[in-house]
Amino acid sequence: MFVAKVTGSLVSTQKVDTLVGHKLLVVEPYRLDAKDRDRLVTTGRTFITVDTMGAGEGEYVLITQGSSARLTPETKDLPIDTVIVGIIDSVHIDQQCVFDREED
Repeated sequence: MFVAKVTGSLVSTQKVDTLVGHKLLVVEPYRLDAKDRDRLVTTGRTFITVDTMGAGEGEYVLITQGSSARLTPETKDLPIDTVIVGIIDSVHIDQQCVFDREED
């Protein structure tokens, strides 16, 4: 699983039937700042993901990739590689809060 930030949405009017009705979002994976370890920073990558949680732009989410993305009841029959499985409230590293939804 990975931490990612929702940076946008994607609309596709022509797609396989199994994807009809599924919300697609653009996310950027984030990682712990290697130097200071006190904040999350972007990895510089971008993914398109199926949203099963009702996430919105600017929110930090929990994503899974690969075959794990097809293990939820909502995605088991979808041709996807990434899915949002949670909306993050806070991240703590070494007893320090590096992200808190309430403070962001």
